[in-house]
Parts: sequence; structure tokens; C-alpha cells
Amino acid sequence: MSQNAIEIRGLKKTYAGSRGAAPKPALNGVDLDIPAGSVFGLLGPNGAGKSTLINILAGLVVKTAGQVTIWGFDQDVNPRQSRASIGVMPQELNLDPFFAPRAALEVQAGLYGVPKSQRRSDEILRLVGLEDKAEAYARTLSGGMRRRLLLAKALVHQPHILVLDEPTAGVDIELRQMLWENVRQLNQQGMTVILTTHYLEEAEEMCDEIAIINSGEVVARDSTANLLDRLDTKTMIIHPDQDVTTLPDAPGIEVEPRADGSLALTYHSDDTPAEAVLEAVRGAGIRIRDVKTEQADLQDVFLELTRSR
Repeated sequence: MSQNAIEIRGLKKTYAGSRGAAPKPALNGVDLDIPAGSVFGLLGPNGAGKSTLINILAGLVVKTAGQVTIWGFDQDVNPRQSRASIGVMPQELNLDPFFAPRAALEVQAGLYGVPKSQRRSDEILRLVGLEDKAEAYARTLSGGMRRRLLLAKALVHQPHILVLDEPTAGVDIELRQMLWENVRQLNQQGMTVILTTHYLEEAEEMCDEIAIINSGEVVARDSTANLLDRLDTKTMIIHPDQDVTTLPDAPGIEVEPRADGSLALTYHSDDTPAEAVLEAVRGAGIRIRDVKTEQADLQDVFLELTRSR
């Protein structure tokens, strides 16, 4: 296998239009490499094509064109091996209400052809904190516990790649922290993790690399640090030692008074040095009681890359 867990080339998917409508393209020639052993973020606005891409990887949607290689297996040549290499935790709570967690894992393992001697149902239930609910009907589990069970089901066949589709949508803080602890542990053991999320702070904290998809195309793909560096916008927060009567005024600097009496001075660090900002403040007769800077976060990058498309 190459150093990439997943390799995608020229991936296209077009859905037939309903009632004579024109066909609707969902993916427009996506090229993407996902490194083995990474935590990889797949981000994009609603309708960008993320779910279609994930469903193609999972073998649930048939692509229109292109090549997908999962853990070294071409999806067209070795569909069974490629599908066995990936586990998906879906966003929807699609559980049989009459199966207890242990039974659900046993059935899932059987569907993947895992021999009984190699099944790890109890170990997986301990990992996700459901060992004390092993014999409880799924319909009696809380929403958070059902999400844990979805994660457990994705792990029964010991996949090399784990896809988490909006795993923390609508869950409480405790469950979110538990989930991320599990993900970190699995990743440290060598599992490649692909994460889609609308919580950009999670992607910023968890992901080594990120791809942003919009309108069926990859509009950015880089390390998280490099993506954040794309926006050189900085904001200097000035806390004056008295009320301000005259705002700083200088080329390349935008000034916004805040409700707490501070001033937010936004500038591009490539064009305007911090010293020029401070000179503008002093030139307005403002004495500084405190100062700090803010840099762009992943949300700023996301909006910058998707707003014009």
C-alpha cells in the first residue's frame, strides 16, 4: 500500500433529475489524497458534496466516473476488500430498536464475515462506555448512547479507516469529550480518521490536514496550520486608559469600537507591520492600558473560501 489511506482521482457523481429536470452534478472531478495514519477533516457547506463522497467511499453510492482506491484496493477491482478497509459512523441514528448493543455488534460482525473467534464485541463496548448496557434494547438507550453504539458498529471489522460523519451533532459536552478521547486513542493505534463536522473549532483542534469542498469541488486542501496561514488578517485589541474621542486613522487599518470600550484594529500583517498600527493609535492621542492580538481561525478561512462560489 502507498503512504495514502485513500486516493481519489477524477471522481464525479451526477444524480438524474426528477420529472424531466436537468441532471444534478454532486461531485465535479474530485482529486484527493488522504494520508495513512492522519486525522483528516472533510469540510464544506450543506450541499457541497461531502455526503456523496462519503457514501461512495462506503460503497453505498455508485460513482459516475473516476477512480477510488481504499487502503491500496481499487474500488472497482476489489470492491469487497476496499469496503472492508473502511468503517463509517453515520450521522443518522439508524439502529434496530429491538437489538441490544452486544447483539447488534455480533450481527454487524457477521455481515462483514468476521469469524466468531475474532470478534471483539465486549472490548468495543468497553471502549465506547456501553459495557453496562450490553443487554439493553437499543430503544431504551439515550441519544448519546446510541451515538456510541454507532461508533462501536463501525469498528467491529477492525477497519484501517474510520469515517465520522458529523459525530457530535446535537450531543452534550461530556459525550463529545469521550468521543474525541476514543478517536485520539484509535488514531494513536494507527487508524486513519476522516471527520466531517460543522463545528470548525473541532476540526481545528483535531485534524492534521483538511480539505474544503464546495459545489462538488475541492477548493482547498492543506495542513490545518497552512490553511490558517492563508489569511494573514490580524486584529489588535487596544484597551485605552480613558475614553477615546478620536479614532486612529491610517492606510490599511480598519478600526471598530467595541462595547467594552476597547478598539479592534484589523490589518493585513503582510502589508502593515504591527508597529504601524501602534503608531496610528499613539497618533490619535490614545494611551494604551492593555493590548492583545487575534488571528484568523478556521471559520474565517472556511468563509473566505466558500462565500464567493
